[in-house]
Amino acid sequence: MATRKKKGAGESSLVENVLEVSPPPEAPREAGLLDPDRTDDEARVEASLRPTRLSEFVGQRRVTENLSVYVEAARARKGALDHVLFFGPPGLGKTTLAFILAEELGVTLHLAHGPAIEHKGQLAALLTKLGERDVLFIDEIHRLSSVVEENLYTAMEDFRIDVVHGDGPMASTLQIPIAPFTLVGATTRTGLLTGPLLSRFGIECRLDYYEPEDLTTIVRRSARILEVPIEDTASSELARRARGTPRIANRLLRRARDFAEVLGDGRLDTRTTRKALDRLEVDEAGLDEMNRRFLKVIIDFYNGGPVGIEALAATLSEPRDTLEDVIEPYLLQNGFLARTPKGRVATKKAYDHLGLKKPLGPQGSLF
Repeated sequence: MATRKKKGAGESSLVENVLEVSPPPEAPREAGLLDPDRTDDEARVEASLRPTRLSEFVGQRRVTENLSVYVEAARARKGALDHVLFFGPPGLGKTTLAFILAEELGVTLHLAHGPAIEHKGQLAALLTKLGERDVLFIDEIHRLSSVVEENLYTAMEDFRIDVVHGDGPMASTLQIPIAPFTLVGATTRTGLLTGPLLSRFGIECRLDYYEPEDLTTIVRRSARILEVPIEDTASSELARRARGTPRIANRLLRRARDFAEVLGDGRLDTRTTRKALDRLEVDEAGLDEMNRRFLKVIIDFYNGGPVGIEALAATLSEPRDTLEDVIEPYLLQNGFLARTPKGRVATKKAYDHLGLKKPLGPQGSLF
């Protein structure tokens, strides 16, 4: 995407302004089909499906309407947009909105990853190359180190960087001015942001899960871009099983396209789509094989709960973080799972979905 500031011929473009720093390696984690965290290859494909204007962005209507007002006001004042924080579950469009803001403002977007900014020197190098009113997007901003975060405060408020020069009694502080800019932060865990950092964002936008109608529109748009013939009923079926997440909807569309091209005539009708989703083991409620296995372990091994997360992690041979960050959120949001002080409990909705009968308990029924 060519998000570009109108500069002279000698200045650099968006691609040249990306911070070429990789985050520190993490422990490997097996990502399922419905894991909203993307891989590098999927990120490149999804970049072509991203809208480039607020008017093209589907869903999150309250957020986009407010952002359009803020952008218009900033352009009228010819000043930098106030700092923006996007928060919410992964896959809902936080990065896409950051790209759109830069495009709408007509400025350059600079990308960085929270864990990749390891010390204040890297932060200073990034801030000093920002142009007037540019957008600096920091993904996973909650993972900034405390030292880097503290040095970011003066940059956000006073548009300067304080550098300590010398040691002991000869030490002095050098103030380096930087161009007024807009910091756009994205996080999936707002609770990990410190109060001082959170208070410096003038615009806070929470992104919620999408309605099936909006996801259907997104699937149809993506199918047009990918040149995949698709029936309305098929797009609705994909949207219904996408967990309210556009990234998952686009991922299911691409996998269903593979089945349609290899096992069919390339057209996604209702029958082909359902067959593809069955092969992918994504049921009508959007649960995949791992979700169902998680619920069945609680029901079959622990009599429906309560059971602690450590016991579940040991039984399933999965890391605790994977269960808490990938498996549980959707189950909790849709009422398949309950968290209690004693542990996790499978709800009646989980029993009904799996076709199991919930036990009455030690005292039986009163009727």
